[in-house]
Amino acid sequence: MKLRFLGGTGTVTGSRYLLSDETHRLLVDCGMYQGVKNLRRRNWAPFPVKPSTINAVVLTHAHIDHSGYLPALVKNGFKGKIYCTKATHELCKVLLPDAGFLQEEDARYAFKKKFSKHEKPEPLFTEKDAYEALKHFESLPYHETFEPVKGFEVSFTPAGHILGSACVHVHHKVADRTVVFSGDVGRQDDIIMRPPEPLQHADILVCESTYGDRTHGESDPEGDLEEIITKTAGRGGITLLPAFAVGRAQMLLYVIHKLMEEGRIPQMPVYLNSPMAIKATESFCRFHTEHKLSREQCTMIDHKTLFVRTVDESIELDAKRYPCVIVSASGMASGGRVLHHLKTLLPNPRNSIVFAGFQAPGTRGDALVNGAESVKIHGEYWPVKADVHSLDSMSAHGDYTEILTWLEQSNLKPDKVYVTHGESLASDIMRKRITERFGWPAEVPELFEEVEI
Repeated sequence: MKLRFLGGTGTVTGSRYLLSDETHRLLVDCGMYQGVKNLRRRNWAPFPVKPSTINAVVLTHAHIDHSGYLPALVKNGFKGKIYCTKATHELCKVLLPDAGFLQEEDARYAFKKKFSKHEKPEPLFTEKDAYEALKHFESLPYHETFEPVKGFEVSFTPAGHILGSACVHVHHKVADRTVVFSGDVGRQDDIIMRPPEPLQHADILVCESTYGDRTHGESDPEGDLEEIITKTAGRGGITLLPAFAVGRAQMLLYVIHKLMEEGRIPQMPVYLNSPMAIKATESFCRFHTEHKLSREQCTMIDHKTLFVRTVDESIELDAKRYPCVIVSASGMASGGRVLHHLKTLLPNPRNSIVFAGFQAPGTRGDALVNGAESVKIHGEYWPVKADVHSLDSMSAHGDYTEILTWLEQSNLKPDKVYVTHGESLASDIMRKRITERFGWPAEVPELFEEVEI
């Protein structure tokens, strides 16, 4: 059996891992690249192996950097099934068509404003392509063993990152070897998600390292948000929170409404401006048994948030001049409706922009949290006068101490650990920490590297 790293190396995006034997190919994750331009260009390159030669795909979770290339994979010839947990399937029904719609919308906007170098900008895939990809999905519960490809037995265990997130366990029956893909590993004490389930066995472990070189610190995320929103409202400003539509948006809404109920921040309107996040919030309520919040707490989020569904409502929101809170996708300010809010709010020093998750290098979010004086949006530069805050303590990723704790809780003695899904320095530091703590051989693979399992 062989493992080839088709993505997710040297970066936190584009996760794609190919397991193969002499007759079959199984792809674990099929993510889009995000961030700097040379990474985004990879989305447009031919897939490293012919899509028609891949027998099946298994997903760790629904985030676009793990699932977002699926419509293009199907469009370019993949004909097999796509397996995931039930909640991941539900979320992909939301995320993938929305991603296709945004691709089309961005292409139309680029054509209209003439800021693309292409005469007629084209989307990578369309909303229709996404719906076609969804026809290939099949969902299964956690802990149930299935055989997506002859000879490959697979099961899911909870990873604690977002709704439906899983570690993927692949056992090759002939080789009698088990490879475990961590996916994105959640926190030990997240506000809304339960901690990742300890692993029981792995001959080979493929482990993420998003925060491999840092910790989230000891700050109190609720207290930080309380201070920012209160100060911003006090000077008549608006607090904008760019948020990942799945996971962070729901967590932020819960915390904001909780702070309001406790009288820790002023009463004000709270808007959720992202059709994708609105639908994800509805899924979050339906799958309430998979996270810490009760049905009543989910209902509070649903009933007390003002959902902004249409483009006209979104445009009206940009005209608001009174204190309010706006949660809008995307979390790294790489696209979507949040860009229009940034153009309106960034030039005004009364406003605050709050990022509550990892910002990949090269994204607008990364530029903003690192002190950019202006950012380019839709072909123009916009001055940064608003306060910009980064609350790493609200990230859905476990930092290196939390991942080491999770591995310590597990019953493992792998032959090899491959450290992926992190910037180069973060992955290398995580590799050293794993070897020093456990004595396990660990490596950081190169893009397209293939190893024998």
